[in-house]
Amino acid sequence: MREIRRVVDRVGVLQVDSVNVLTRSHYLPLFARLGGYERERLDRLCWGEKRELFEYFWGHKAALIPLSSYRLLRWRMRAAERQDWSDPDVTAPWSVVVGMQRLNEERPGYVGQVLKLVEERGPISAGEASPDGVRRKSTDPHPDPSTGTMWNWQDAKIAIEYLFCTGRVTIAGRRNFERLYDLTERVLPEAVLEAPELTADEARRELVKLSAKALGIATAKDLCGARGYFPLPSATARPIISDLVDTGELIPVQVEGIPQQSYLAVGAEDHPIDARALLSPFDTLIWNRDRTERLFDFFYRISIYTPAAQRIHGYYVLPFLLGDRLVARVDLKADRQNSALLVPTVTPEPGAKNLAEPMAAEFTKMADWLNLDRVQVTASSKLGRALSELTRG
Repeated sequence: MREIRRVVDRVGVLQVDSVNVLTRSHYLPLFARLGGYERERLDRLCWGEKRELFEYFWGHKAALIPLSSYRLLRWRMRAAERQDWSDPDVTAPWSVVVGMQRLNEERPGYVGQVLKLVEERGPISAGEASPDGVRRKSTDPHPDPSTGTMWNWQDAKIAIEYLFCTGRVTIAGRRNFERLYDLTERVLPEAVLEAPELTADEARRELVKLSAKALGIATAKDLCGARGYFPLPSATARPIISDLVDTGELIPVQVEGIPQQSYLAVGAEDHPIDARALLSPFDTLIWNRDRTERLFDFFYRISIYTPAAQRIHGYYVLPFLLGDRLVARVDLKADRQNSALLVPTVTPEPGAKNLAEPMAAEFTKMADWLNLDRVQVTASSKLGRALSELTRG
């Protein structure tokens, strides 16, 4: 548990995603850094009786965040409560923004009814939160864009997600990974909820410091740009960076090959890296794709939303980190019915050598961690054939 806490403290956030073709994404960053830990231990920290993490949005990403950061996000909850959707500080899914604009006009008081239902019956799912059972259809004469055809957000879902954005309700647990909502005061510790609130400026400053700690070395856009570790409007973020330089908490540095000004976090470790890891598409090391390309010369885009005919490297593609370089892309799938870790595609980077043995060892370690009996490599490339030989049996 100490090692899990150490990693979470260092990265500051674990992104949540519903895709389960391999395993849920929030488990993978810990495996990359710790090896075969028990996923149930992380579950207890996230949703157990004595939880140490809570769910909210890290920028626009659904995430698991240490309770110590709860007060850093209260200002965003307050901004969502005001429903000033033009405010760049507001963090809310587009379905909430569009849906609430309609609900305020068509169904005034509806959000209060949903909140009362949570108070009476929570924890409940979004599907259980409708006070009247009315369901909208995408075939309505004037369909709500928030209902859509893909996500099918109903009014109760819009209302309860809005309440989640404002901090009135939070995620009490998961049922088959479906969110269960309850009143925040019934879920989070009293000490967390009663901690003194920070001003927006104070919270932004702490968030930039957390970003710097997690990244080690970064440009201003890496720290807090639109795709930064914690996105913030540049008008508010850049003065914070200047102030942290003045106080000695960030050190201006120049990175060879990168023209932009970079900043080194005080206390960042400087030593050779000898890593070996399969990285989730949502790992904080690579979730800023521009930074990944700039530092590692590795152009990477997630493939799960790409039509099958247009995929180049597979469906759920994980970069492979070896030493201090990203050296390959691996398409992985957990075939739970046949207890096999499937490797249909593996693509080495140009010039990458001696990959088969370390990659096979990582596949074997991952299969064991996921309680799968074997590794099945069907990739037909030269590297794929070598991996098949090494993992057979």
